[in-house]
Amino acid sequence: MSKPWKGMKEFVGLEEVTKLDFLVMLFAEILGTFLLVLIGCASCITWATSPNVLHIAFTFGLAVASLAQALGPISGCHVNPAVSFGLLISGNCSFLKTVSYVICQCCGAIAGSAVLKLLIPKTQAVHGLGATMLGAGVTPAQGVAMEAIVTFLLVLVVHAVTDPKRTDVKGWAPLAIGLTIAVAHMAAVPVTGSSMNPARTLGPAVVIEEYQNIWVYWVGPLIGACLAGGIYRMGLRAHREDDEGRGRTL
Repeated sequence: MSKPWKGMKEFVGLEEVTKLDFLVMLFAEILGTFLLVLIGCASCITWATSPNVLHIAFTFGLAVASLAQALGPISGCHVNPAVSFGLLISGNCSFLKTVSYVICQCCGAIAGSAVLKLLIPKTQAVHGLGATMLGAGVTPAQGVAMEAIVTFLLVLVVHAVTDPKRTDVKGWAPLAIGLTIAVAHMAAVPVTGSSMNPARTLGPAVVIEEYQNIWVYWVGPLIGACLAGGIYRMGLRAHREDDEGRGRTL
């Protein structure tokens, strides 16, 4: 997590995105989202039997943990538009960086789904390439609420474990984030497929050309992410500047 922006210049982030190193960061986001969607959605494919919730949950959770360990020092390993927007709201990601990341994440997700389609037989690809769908009887409103809740949890954890003022979580961020994703999947897969990531849903949807209820997987996660970013910025940030001189301990 970078230092929160203090003014309009930091909010826009023009200086940051014009540096050559920023291209490496964008590539890391493309690669990370590509691998996440390819590997994660592969776990959702029905072969002899349908994959169970535990299988899917730990595939996505461990995939994100692995990617965070590898790509975190490069780009922060957002690999998720909701995470980028949540960090924007909390002041830890500039506007231009957020927009650039989201575009790259969506491109990486589409590429990951396209490659997955090439890697499996056509008879298996007809099952949807791991596309997220609402469970039987689940309304779009319920889907939005569930996606908002699990994404809120994810983005709150991301803020907590990457807060530079916290010393109790150093080295644990990838595992904490991965386990959070796994837990959220266990709860939400039967309800919405547990996206928590608009790019993860967009990738398969574009490749199979099926966009029913796709808005649910943008509105829900973005609401949850923005709430988490705002709440963490306002009240949960470790050792807030106005408390630093008071000697408060947790």
